[in-house]
Formats: sequence, C-alpha cells, structure tokens
Amino acid sequence: MGVVEINLAQFALIYVLLLVVLFIMKKSKINQSKLLVVASFRMTVQLVLAGLVLTYILENPHPLFTVAYIIAMTTFATIRVLNQNKELNKKFKLAIGLSLAGSGTLIVFFFVQIVVGMDFFNPQYTIPLSGMIFGNAMTGLSLALKSFNENLKAQRSRVESLLYLGVTPKKILLPFVNNALETALVPTMNRMMGMGIISLPGMMTGQILSGTLPMTAILYQIAIMIAITAVVCLAVFAALIFGYKTLYNDRNQITI
Repeated sequence: MGVVEINLAQFALIYVLLLVVLFIMKKSKINQSKLLVVASFRMTVQLVLAGLVLTYILENPHPLFTVAYIIAMTTFATIRVLNQNKELNKKFKLAIGLSLAGSGTLIVFFFVQIVVGMDFFNPQYTIPLSGMIFGNAMTGLSLALKSFNENLKAQRSRVESLLYLGVTPKKILLPFVNNALETALVPTMNRMMGMGIISLPGMMTGQILSGTLPMTAILYQIAIMIAITAVVCLAVFAALIFGYKTLYNDRNQITI
C-alpha cells in the first residue's frame, strides 16, 4: 500500500502548529517571530518549486537535467557556506568550493553507481541522495569553518607568540584544523548513536510510508548515514587542509 495523499485543505492544517510556536515565542519574549515566518514561507516556496522541477525531471528523465540539478545544488550550497565566511581569502574560498563539489559528487557517484547499482544519471536516485549528501556537507563545512575562525581569532596572541618563537605556521594551524574537523563530525556521529532507539530517520520513515519493506529502508538508511559521515569528513578535511595553507606566506607570516 502506497503513502496516503494529503489534499490542500488537510495540508493547510499543519500551519496551525506554527501559530502555536509563534504564541509561545511571544509569551517567552523571543524576538524571532519574523525569522520563523520568513523561514517557513521560504521553505514552502522553495520546496514547492523543487517539487515542480523534480516532477518534470522524473517524467522526462535526461542526463543533462540530473547534472544541471546537481550543479545547482552544489552552487547554492557553496554560496551559502561562503556567505557565512566572507573574511576568507579567494584561494581559501576556492578550496572550499572545490572540496564541497568534488567530495559530494564522488560520494554520490559511489553510492548510486556502486552501492545501489543504478545509473548515476538516474534522477530518481541521484537527485534526492545528492540533496542529503550535499546538504550535510554544507552544514559540516559551516560548523567547521565557524570553529576554525573563532578559535583562531580567540588565540591570535598565542599564535603570534608562537610565530615569534620560531614555530612554523603548519604546526600552529594544524591543531585548529583538527579541532574544526572534530566539531563538524560530532553532530553526525551523535545522530548515528541515537538512530533506531531514540529516533527513526527521515529517509527511512519516508520509505516505510511509501510502502518499502522496513529492512530495505533500514539498509538504505545505514548506507546513507555512512555516506553522509564520509562526505562531511572529506569535504571539511580537504577544505581546511588546502585552505589553511593560504593563510601564510613564504616568510611564514600568518594573515588572519
């Protein structure tokens, strides 16, 4: 039995819950009501547009459509990360963009083509899986870069003292890189720890609702979580390893 369809009248009822949230925020004097309304509106519009585009692509499958959608996801994810880190130099930003695009595409290809055994250009598998993988890579990069920048700025005087004592920039900056990588990975690993006992993940729930056998849904969920962990690790590691080297020059001067 397939998933039960929801008509527009039934769907509209879900927004009643937003009114409850807005009421509680007002009572608690949390001044984020505008953000909640705007975020909800943007989410609705963006997902409806994505639904229309995906409906067309799935009804008219073509490799170019799949590639175009992946490029669009990669571009918007990169822009989102870079907009949160405008102070970085151009080479560092290039490292971020290439790391996100390269690691994301590599993991999606491995998952779809090797693990699932489907054609990489099959939109039914590649597009939704790309969304999960690139979305998590974007979140991981954002967390890592935030941690890296904040820790580096907070310990600026210590960094300068170590440089004065003759310590190389590589030895100074690598601990910040490692700490940022850990910061990016911990949320994903914590999610893995609670799956199956505390929560049923979205992908697995969606598959079960659509009529997929629970064990099949479980295998897909385990596979996608490992893929997400891998892409976060690869994207963050590559971005920071190549990026931190752009923060110092040939005279071992760190520019932060």
